Amino acid sequence: MTIAGNVAGIQERIFSAARRVGRSADDLVLMGVSKTFPAEAVREAYAAGIRVFGENRVQEFAEKSAGLGHLPDAAWHLIGHLQSNKAAKAAELFDAVDSVDSLRLAERLNTAAAALGKKLRVLIEINIGGENAKAGLDPFAPELEEILLAAPRLHYLEIRGLMAIPPFFENPEDARPYFRKLREVRDATARRQLSGVGMSVLSMGMSHDFEIAVEEGSTCVRLGTAIFGTRA
Repeated sequence: MTIAGNVAGIQERIFSAARRVGRSADDLVLMGVSKTFPAEAVREAYAAGIRVFGENRVQEFAEKSAGLGHLPDAAWHLIGHLQSNKAAKAAELFDAVDSVDSLRLAERLNTAAAALGKKLRVLIEINIGGENAKAGLDPFAPELEEILLAAPRLHYLEIRGLMAIPPFFENPEDARPYFRKLREVRDATARRQLSGVGMSVLSMGMSHDFEIAVEEGSTCVRLGTAIFGTRA
């Protein structure tokens, strides 16, 4: 299959998953996770209709971005773990950082965005499975509360919601409780109506489990292999 064929098939699967639970597929964003794939593949995905792209590493995208300067309306999201000392470069290169996992990082990004005169969209990353090998905050840890309460003074950040990567299961259905738990954390946070905190985005679901994530309320699915093929 071509990238365009892959995108068309994925969009149909998203539509079907949304329809099963009475949702509109128009409420969902399909993100192309373009990490490790060359600029040519990104341009092909763009031609197929993808407008939001996710990258894992600041340096990799810095090198790739030179070949991606003529894609109107494309949005670039950093979805990998970000070290605080790379916050300034990330704020310069990306439209959004979907992996904020500490107040220190949020503050660094805010300072960097202020220097650039831009509003940086961010998501808070939640370690929904409590896995030691993964980044993200425990949903009940004080660090999450610190970020939420600091939001009013982070004038150059737009906190838009939550992101998570659940544990991997051969059977995607086994990920459902984790997606549901993240949605419940998002909903509980939204009900608090905290100043400076938006919770409209729920970024969850990858190539092997995105249909379950859509059924559980995802507003953004992050697909790499399903769009671009197997990584080398």
